[in-house]
Amino acid sequence: MKCITLTPPEHIQATIQLPSSKSICNRALIIHALAQSPCKLENLSDCDDTHVMTEALAHMPEVIDIMAAGTAMRFLTAYLSVTPGTHILTGTERMRQRPIQILVDALRSLGADIEYVENEGYPPLKVSGRTLTGDRLTLPGNVSSQYISALLMIGPMLEKGLDLTLSGEIVSRPYINLTLKVMRDFGAEVEWTSDCSLHVASKPYQALPYYIESDWSAASYWYAFAALTPRATLRLPDLYQDSLQGDARVAELFSRLGVSTTYHEKYVELTRTSACVEELTNDFTNQPDLAQTFVVTCALLGIRFRFSGLQSLKIKETDRMAALIKEMKKLGYLLREEAGSVLIWDGERCEPDACPAIDTYEDHRMAMAFAPACFKFKGLQINEPQVVSKSYPDFWKDLQTAGFQIKEA
Repeated sequence: MKCITLTPPEHIQATIQLPSSKSICNRALIIHALAQSPCKLENLSDCDDTHVMTEALAHMPEVIDIMAAGTAMRFLTAYLSVTPGTHILTGTERMRQRPIQILVDALRSLGADIEYVENEGYPPLKVSGRTLTGDRLTLPGNVSSQYISALLMIGPMLEKGLDLTLSGEIVSRPYINLTLKVMRDFGAEVEWTSDCSLHVASKPYQALPYYIESDWSAASYWYAFAALTPRATLRLPDLYQDSLQGDARVAELFSRLGVSTTYHEKYVELTRTSACVEELTNDFTNQPDLAQTFVVTCALLGIRFRFSGLQSLKIKETDRMAALIKEMKKLGYLLREEAGSVLIWDGERCEPDACPAIDTYEDHRMAMAFAPACFKFKGLQINEPQVVSKSYPDFWKDLQTAGFQIKEA
């Protein structure tokens, strides 16, 4: 499927069963494997990232290809370090360009046996599992939370546990806290001992059944549809107000863009209101996966914005900041980047393409974040739409359920 053309309904009234949280799935899979649990993980996502993790853990081949799954690369590097056997861990060309040296150095300092197969500091990796005797680490707090989570999750398997100190500003703290919650759910003893220090006791995980809630990141696209639809009522099951998913903050942010959230026992309900800010400033350090959604939605609503904390977008599936600037220009919006971490739109416009065709750069979030633009640009085209399989395989099917017409080209 090379491209699709989207035609929106006049209004949306639907119940959409979102995929389960990819973040929770991948944490639960690693911990479930470390616990050697025979129990079932319920409501696992069928997205690419979860699939590659499930297959790797189930079959443990000599060469593990995680394709474009960055979380799987980080988590499996740590997992394989404490698991008997020798494996090559590799991925797509883009994955082989994404740095991993900080995690490898940290694991080596604990005693891990990891070699670079090709380029120093980058995958592929040769990992030989062994008993790790180290018990203390210090990392910069502004590194990827996936490095920190990967290390924390193997903490219970270390002979002396793990004391981890984070120096400087700690970014993506919600993702760290999410990791702690899932670890505790499986019986681990882990706690913040200070604002910047964590202790993990040497205590095996328990084998337990586990249910995984829906994904707040996936919900963000439906909030965007609600914001851009003249009339919208959407029900999204299995989302919780007290969720530790960092992207649950989408509800509060979209309240500023005219979408209200009502929490019920088994679902949340989104409705379109008239109240809307004229300008939005936000630091996305703790919710980087929401940035693309808010860039597109705010511009289409005519809301000027200044979004900071976007430095991690440059090392995602693509350079998301560059991709946003290029694709938004096709829609007639001129964005400005500052200091490699800030995107600004001050209302500056240009002539849009006559028939905009959005490139997705092998990035699932580019496809889903731009889909709501079909309300402003009739016949909007999305190129390589199949990229959504990375996190939300049924995205286009769910749009059809909500009344969108999708034509393959």
